[in-house]
Amino acid sequence: MTFRIPITVRSYELDSLGHVNQAVYHQYAEVARMSAFGAAGCAWADLRERDLGPVLLSSTIHYRRELRAAESVEVSCTVKFGTGKSFAVDSVITKADGTVAAEIYCVVGLMDLRARRLVTEPRSVLIDAGYRPEVVETSD
Repeated sequence: MTFRIPITVRSYELDSLGHVNQAVYHQYAEVARMSAFGAAGCAWADLRERDLGPVLLSSTIHYRRELRAAESVEVSCTVKFGTGKSFAVDSVITKADGTVAAEIYCVVGLMDLRARRLVTEPRSVLIDAGYRPEVVETSD
């Protein structure tokens, strides 16, 4: 399933050319990630109480269309686990007319904050912490 959240572009997010600053696209994806995991029953604050924390290992963005002040967008978030210590958390920023403004592909891990190492089975550890995969996971 894909989680979605609406965001309205704010004027202070613009660069000197009058469109959204490149770093803000990454912030929109972060808002979607945090909201999606929270909606799936796994708040980052709860993970911290278990001495766990998410770690962004890589982030790649493909800009498709510019965004301007006051535009309404929808930011999606999908999660895909494979085998290993990392997993994919991807977002698409879509304008109100359906045009894709950006695609953001992230590799994330879950760190054991005491050992300072990524956990071996992040999906299982997240489920133990209350994560409900059906809210944000995709199998494709």
